[in-house]
Amino acid sequence: MKALLQRVSHAKAVWVDTGETLGEICSGLTVLICTEPDDGTEQVDFFARKIANMRLFEDEAGKMNRSVLDVGGAILLVSQFTLAAEWRKGNRPSFSAAADPEMAEKLYLDLRDALKEKGVTVETGRFRSHMQIELTNDGPVTIWMDSSDR
Repeated sequence: MKALLQRVSHAKAVWVDTGETLGEICSGLTVLICTEPDDGTEQVDFFARKIANMRLFEDEAGKMNRSVLDVGGAILLVSQFTLAAEWRKGNRPSFSAAADPEMAEKLYLDLRDALKEKGVTVETGRFRSHMQIELTNDGPVTIWMDSSDR
């Protein structure tokens, strides 16, 4: 599993086909998530715990000591299979390292539910849809997570 976390002051996912806003948050995190064929419950649980509790927000002393839960923030969770891109050979990336769509959607929804169970407000995009993601990266603060680095 791979995730890219961005601390944001605002973010929204808009479905390109209709212009419909699918999910929108104020202060919190935009989390782009990619699942891989060997991922399962263990990775979902680990990522939910780490994302909900990662201290990326400033305390009164200006130190990053508060989590999205601590600040009452929200998460915009967006499936992003392109994080699995294999780009080293040639000029067209391969996405064969990403989980198949059925498995990926299940794990994406499992992660959404696990984050909600931890008390995080979660908005989402629409799985397998062409979206425009608008966000204002706050800091900027951007964190890369890869379960193979555990």
